[in-house]
Order: sequence, then structure tokens, then C-alpha cells
Amino acid sequence: MSKSSTNRFYRFLLWREKHIRERVFIPVISFIVGIGTALAAILLKQLIHFIQAQLVAGDREGMNYWLLAYPIIGILLSGLFVRYIVRDDISHGVTKILYAISQRKSRIKPHNMWSSLVASSFTIGFGGSVGAEAPIVLTGAAIGSNLGRLFRMEQKTLMLLVGCGAAGAIAGIFKAPIAGLVFVIEVLMLDLTMTSVLPLLISSVTAATMSYIFTGTDAMFKFSQTEAFEIGRIPYVLLLGIFCGLVSLYFTRVMNRIEGVYRRLTRQRQRFLLGVVMLSILIFLFPPLYGEGYDTIESLLDGQYIFLMGDSLFHGLSGNYWGIVLFMGLILLTKVFASSATNAAGGCGGIFAPSLYLGCIAGFVFAHVSNSFGFMYLPEKNFALLGMAGVMSGVMHAPLTGVFLIAELTGGYDLFLPLMIVSISSYMLIVAFEPHSIYSMRLAQKGELLTHHKDKAILTLMKIDHVIETDFLTVRPDMTLGEMVKEAIARSSRSMFPVVDRNNVLLGLVLVDNIRNIMFRPELYERFRVSKFMVSAPAKLRSDMPMEQIMRVFDDTKAWNLPVVDAAGHYMGFVSKSKIFNSYREVLVDTFSGD
Repeated sequence: MSKSSTNRFYRFLLWREKHIRERVFIPVISFIVGIGTALAAILLKQLIHFIQAQLVAGDREGMNYWLLAYPIIGILLSGLFVRYIVRDDISHGVTKILYAISQRKSRIKPHNMWSSLVASSFTIGFGGSVGAEAPIVLTGAAIGSNLGRLFRMEQKTLMLLVGCGAAGAIAGIFKAPIAGLVFVIEVLMLDLTMTSVLPLLISSVTAATMSYIFTGTDAMFKFSQTEAFEIGRIPYVLLLGIFCGLVSLYFTRVMNRIEGVYRRLTRQRQRFLLGVVMLSILIFLFPPLYGEGYDTIESLLDGQYIFLMGDSLFHGLSGNYWGIVLFMGLILLTKVFASSATNAAGGCGGIFAPSLYLGCIAGFVFAHVSNSFGFMYLPEKNFALLGMAGVMSGVMHAPLTGVFLIAELTGGYDLFLPLMIVSISSYMLIVAFEPHSIYSMRLAQKGELLTHHKDKAILTLMKIDHVIETDFLTVRPDMTLGEMVKEAIARSSRSMFPVVDRNNVLLGLVLVDNIRNIMFRPELYERFRVSKFMVSAPAKLRSDMPMEQIMRVFDDTKAWNLPVVDAAGHYMGFVSKSKIFNSYREVLVDTFSGD
């Protein structure tokens, strides 16, 4: 941007501040964010479909050997793009948004407005077994964040615009405006208030409308309910919810363990080779694992499940009732390996599509097996639809998102009651074993997750660097009482002195109250040394501790001041409760005022 253009922009900012109130300007920005995220979502879908059309031309039969090569090419292109052009980690898109909200004052790097879009189009277009939704959610959030920074918005507004971008992305790619709004509340854990509801709705509705204009008003998946829901099926719906919860738990834990295995491989070449070999073998054995899997979902919702086995090694079992169960069950178990391998090898994608995919298969398998016992007939395509909501709710810990997203994706509003039953029961089961979603568990373990609990949210936003005090004079253990009085006590207004060795390692503390009876007796100045009257600190705070843990230490020790050390024990300063309380009030006003 030239100097003259910059000056004109600054003049516009001053004019806006003078003539347009922020409560009016924020809806305008949210409208722009909705348009931008919708265009990004549409572009990503078109790129993926274009690449897929060029490779497979709509017919995958007999192309198993090509299915081995395509994902490798896509992951390689994506990895090279990220390594040599982006030069930054763009994986785990939703986790990055949560981290930006919790730890980076809602600032997302500008390249995220396009880098995930390009990388995921290579990965998914060539058959990577992941979804495009998490990358587009990161893209939308980055659009909101950087647009807010362009207009010099404060932190709480920036957080809201990040939510607007994420809501617009979900609404745009799924044509699901309500799901976009609920996603921001449940998954990104932003509080819904009268201040925030209007911008979020504007972004969601705008993005969905743009998607309708460019791609038509049809639901993403064509679903026609040929059999009405019967009250007598409610026990089976509850059992399906429990089954979906178990599938979600399996998916979450296995994915974390597989990612841990890949993280232990120090070289990217090793991760690439292991990932592409695993993915290629799985796709060769189970062709439905190729790509996002939405064609598999459409087949199951349409009742055409037999065709899924047509070009696999299991095609001979396609007419066998239990052969179908075996094939689908194996896919249910191996999908998590295919998705993990895709991302670990260098691809870029999310778990939206895999969770929908697994849920559809889980619901189908549940109904298919239940019907074999002849207790009560369960419509398999209806239960496949319900399973999508169940697994998504469990994996994301977002029951409302699961309900509204599946209803809007398929137009299956007549199944609203069973959708809610499945989603809630699945969520209640997994939350008993995993308190955090697959997106947030890493941040929660580090104490870096912003939640709906406002006290914890404020502590998460606070940093120890902002409250540490460094004006305490240090003393050495070999100093005499006289030296300490002259060099430390006389020159300081503090009543506490850290004792450090020559390497600045904290050894203990000297409290003025403890030596008051001898500090005014000059005849004792050479008799006592600091090492004789220093005491241990009630506790030592580490510089990498989250603020919530620091407050627990203060509560446990009943102390008012505690020393801070680094990982090697070197003294860094002190933290006081009063400083924390003052910082707490400032963050509360800056972040949540106006709610």
C-alpha cells in the first residue's frame, strides 16, 4: 500500500470513528465477513470438485491402482506448498482458532486467509481421507480477525469477528446458518449475548444466502423420509446414541494416540512415508475411504449401500447380509487411521467430514444388525441420518451443532426429536470419559483454553509476564547481616528479599519481619550471615504456569507474594495477589464489558 493510500485509509478510519458508531459498524463488518467466508467456501468446494472430476471423471470402478497414487500426489503437493511457500504449521484448524482466541488476543496470521484453502484443495481433491470444513473455518476466522485488525478493532470485537468468520464458514459450506451460529457457541465457546448475537446471525445468514445464490437452494445431501418416526423406536434411538458415543470415544482416543506416534517421528520424510503407505493400503482395501466420503453418505441415505462394495476386494460378499456388516464395520474401525495418516503425512484437512462419515456408517450398521434379530424394523437410512448427528455431537462435544447441522444438511426436520435424543445421549456418554472435545483437549491440558466459565476465561487470557514484579533486590547466602542492611534493606521499600546463588538460582527468602529483632543491633552484623536466617519459599511459581494453576497455588499456600523461577530454577521476580486482582479487573473490562 502506497503512502498516499495509507493516509487516505487513516483519514477514513478517523471519519468512521467520528460519524459511525461502533455498534453500527460491527454489523457492517460482519456482513462483509459473511460474504468473504462464503466466497472462500464456494471456491474451496469448486476446487476440490474440479480436481476430483479431472482425476476420476465420476467413475472409480476398476481404478484401485490409481487410488493408491492419487492421495500420495495430493499430500506431496500440499506438503511442499506448506513447507516452501507458507512456511508455517496450518494443521488442526479449529484448535488454532481456539488458541488464537485464548492466547493470541484473537489475532490470526494473514496467510491463513488463503493457505488452508489451497493446501486442503490439493489434499482432498486428490483423495485424502479428511474434510474441507476445518480448513475453511480457519480461513473464515482469519478473514474476520484480519478485517477487524484492519479497522483497528479492540480485542473483544476481534474475538467476535473471529466467531463471525467461523459461523459464516460453516453456514457457507453446509448451507446451514443456524448450525454456524450454534457451532461458535459450542465449539469455539464464545458467549452468546445481545451484543454478539446480531453480528453472528448476519455473518451466518449472509454466507448461507451467498451459497444459495451460487450453488442452489437444495440441501447438501438429498434425503427423503419415506417412513415416519414411531414413538416405539425411542429405546433404539437411545441405544444408537450410546453406540455413537462409543464410536466417538474410539475415534477421539485412537486419533490422539496415532498422532502421538507420528509426532515421535522426528523427520517429515518418515511421517510422509508411513502416512502415505498406511493411507494407500487402506484405500486399496476399502475404496469408500477415498476422499471426503460424501458420496458414501449419499449412497447410504439413498439405500444404495451394496454398490459401495462393488470395486473392493470384498465385492464377493455384497450379497451376504453379514458380509455387508463386516465390510462396514471394518471401515468404521479404519477410517480414523486413514484420516490421521492423511494429516500426519503432510496433508491438510479436518474431522467434520470423517465424523459425519463415521456417524452415517454407525447408524446404518446399528439398524442393519438390529433388523436381523427381528424385534422391530428400523429404517436404515433414517438411522444412518441419526448416526451422523450422534457421532458429530460426541467428537465435537457439540450436541446442538449436531442436531441443527444434520437437519439443515439433509432437510430431515421431521426427525428433529430423535436427532436430539441421539445427540444428547452420545454427548453424555463421551463427556463422562473425555471432558474436552478433540479440538480443545490439548489446550485444556496446558491451561490455555478459553471456556464459558467467565472466571476461568479471564484467568486464561492473563499472562504471568503481565503480573510479574522485578523490583525486589536480591541477596546472596554468604552476605553478612550488616551487608544486607546496608546494601538491600536500606535501599529497598520491600519487606522481602530473594536469596540467590552466583548462578541466580533461587535458594530461599529473607523476611524483614523475621530479622527485625537483630537488624538494629550493629554488634550482631558480622555474627550472622543470610544463610542462617533465610527461609524457604512457601511455593515457587514457574514462568510457564497457566494463571489458573497459579491461583490454586496461592489458595493452597495462603501466601500473598510468591517467587517466580524458570524451568532451571533461576529467579525471575515475584507475583502478588494484589497485582493479579488488578490485572483481572482490567481484562474483565477490556474483554467482557458491554455484555
